[in-house]
Amino acid sequence: MAIVTLSHPGKFNAMSRSMWRQLREVFARVQAGSESRCVLISGQAGHFCAGGDISEYPDFRFDSESLRAFHEDDVWGGLEAMLACDVPIVAAIEGNCMGAGVEIASCCDIRVASRSTKFGAPIARLGFPMAPREAQLVMRVAGEATAREMLLEGAVLDSGEMKARGFLHAVLEDAELAPHASARARRIASLAPEAARMNKQALRVLGANPPGAIERLLPKAYAYAESSEHREGISAFLSKRPPKFF
Repeated sequence: MAIVTLSHPGKFNAMSRSMWRQLREVFARVQAGSESRCVLISGQAGHFCAGGDISEYPDFRFDSESLRAFHEDDVWGGLEAMLACDVPIVAAIEGNCMGAGVEIASCCDIRVASRSTKFGAPIARLGFPMAPREAQLVMRVAGEATAREMLLEGAVLDSGEMKARGFLHAVLEDAELAPHASARARRIASLAPEAARMNKQALRVLGANPPGAIERLLPKAYAYAESSEHREGISAFLSKRPPKFF
């Protein structure tokens, strides 16, 4: 299991430009490797991610070309690497989960949060909209109504509300969050890794719902038939023993 920790001391883990680039590099390595069966991502010191590092913004936000490079290269580069990762990703979310935090969480497969976590994207208070690709991501995962409420009203929602809206898979007491998230990640890591990768690949295509999505998947959909992982899973079940996926 790979552990990814968002860390920006004193700023509730707000994402700097360098952090976005590091996020891209980390998930590119996870995708290229074969040793990780699950990624557990969380924030340091009681918070997930409070958004972007606003102290950096005057350096590039007031020029359209540099602003575009920030969102299209740095931010989307990190998010896209997460979305393209075939290894399952579990997010343990606590404290502040704002703006960039919601975007990062939206890239994860399983999202669990502490009861005290707050979610939002109140960037209208800062005088700018959410970038198009990022807005599309949040709208697709969190829902259009939630995206509109966060972006147009600056609404901040609690974990219970985000669970009710389908964004979260579970809400835990603060002390229970870390062990619960770790247990889910370990459970995923104990299962068939290639099956997980194939499921993520299929869900990515089906979620985009392009014309002919099923037809695109069919040529390779059953290529796992002779795999050792497939044989082990069936054999273990029939032998009434736990499977061993290496």
